[in-house]
Amino acid sequence: MDQDMQTFKSDFFKALAHPLRIKILEVLVDGEKSVNEIQSAIGSEGSAVSQQLMILRSKNIVVGVKDGNRVIYSLRDPLIVDLLRVAKQIFNNHLVNTIQLLDQLNSDAE
Repeated sequence: MDQDMQTFKSDFFKALAHPLRIKILEVLVDGEKSVNEIQSAIGSEGSAVSQQLMILRSKNIVVGVKDGNRVIYSLRDPLIVDLLRVAKQIFNNHLVNTIQLLDQLNSDAE
């Protein structure tokens, strides 16, 4: 069972391991959007957005629902919002630690 969970986590994080996919998820935090709306929000071409959405869909991170001739995407699990928030907090903590280290190095150099 542990191996299955570790494999799931590894595959899940691999699916997130692209800056454009993260941007797409951050856009979808605000609610469901069409490909055109996502494209406009992140300023990327449609084929790149569609390709990344396909990867996110294949890993069940986003869902797409057909609405006429367009597909509306949303986050499959609302916990993705928390995951993105925690990742930002980890980044901020890393920055604080780096700043403190630089301050210490500058103090030692004086």
